Amino acid sequence: MRAGGSNLLDFTSLLLAVGFSGVCLSATLLGVWTSARRDSFLLTWASGVMLLVGHVLAYWTYVQSPSISLLSVVLWLLAVGLAMLYGAAHQFCARRSPLGPSLLAAIPVILLEATLLLAGYDGAAMVVENAGALVVLGLTASIYFRHRRDAPIPMVALALMYAACGVSFGLCGMMLVVGREWVIGHAPKNWAEDLSIMVAVASMTGIGALSLGLNQARNAARHRVASLIDPLTGAMNRRALFDRYGDRPFGAFMAIVMFDLDHFKGINDTYGHALGDEVLRRFAEVARRHLRSSDDLVRLGGEEFALLMPRVTEEDAQGLARLICGEFAACSFATETGTLSCTVSAGIGFGRAEGAKLEEVLHRADAALYAAKRGGRNRIEFKKWRLVG
Repeated sequence: MRAGGSNLLDFTSLLLAVGFSGVCLSATLLGVWTSARRDSFLLTWASGVMLLVGHVLAYWTYVQSPSISLLSVVLWLLAVGLAMLYGAAHQFCARRSPLGPSLLAAIPVILLEATLLLAGYDGAAMVVENAGALVVLGLTASIYFRHRRDAPIPMVALALMYAACGVSFGLCGMMLVVGREWVIGHAPKNWAEDLSIMVAVASMTGIGALSLGLNQARNAARHRVASLIDPLTGAMNRRALFDRYGDRPFGAFMAIVMFDLDHFKGINDTYGHALGDEVLRRFAEVARRHLRSSDDLVRLGGEEFALLMPRVTEEDAQGLARLICGEFAACSFATETGTLSCTVSAGIGFGRAEGAKLEEVLHRADAALYAAKRGGRNRIEFKKWRLVG
């Protein structure tokens, strides 16, 4: 975010544009964060942007009245601000805490800059500043690029804008190296500085818009997933079942196993709903341990669950149901009067060669489950199609 004294550009206006854009972006990020505090990357990012605004203001002051102490503030605000953006990228893409990555990105640069400034090499310190910015922004761009799978176009665009900012800083440093300006005593003045500040204005606007849009899209997807998941057990809910399978034909090798926890109402009445909830969670955990990657577990409501199994034979479906029922029956639950165990009944329904609807297969599995309940519970029944003709 540096600029020189080119006659083609109004330096003060450009700096004000960067500063104003940064303040507006930071205020927007903080506003969004206050309404969604789980998105902690917004707070990290807003903090980084505010530090960069401070860098811009300090740099403008340095241009008017150069001093080593003011230059040190300029350099360190930039290093910490960019490191915070690097940490925010880690939070957004990899869900990692920003503290470690941010400190690792900032401390080596700050220490080297301080050493050079104390030795009187302000130009060399600026070279380190620009090189450090190139590296940190490049690393930030790589984070977005590596995590582009969920939203390829905006994530790649973010990566390109961060990379462009990094390159502009690198060019500023290169100009100082080429001119051997190790000690200069004032702000650099060259075309690379002018280019850098223009890139900063454009990138800050684009990065802000894309990042907020990505966060909004992520939250929308999160809410949709939450609306399809039973919060107690983590299984799919009935709405998710019909969304995924409502229009899908069930062939002869596609089964639904319906489970119903035996005497569950008595458990709730005797031991309370807290223990009842624990029993439901435990059953879901047991069932998930035995699922294949293609299977789906659904909580239909109350103590009823359904297991949807594509590409399965009758023997395999019954075998899996037995494993789940047997392992769950072996579970024990601590109560005030001792340990409690619970059993489960199951009914299996298959599709048919010409294709059956979800409601039909659910009805057949439910009929088989009813037969298991009527037959004494803690058992598995299988409902076959009757041949007509």
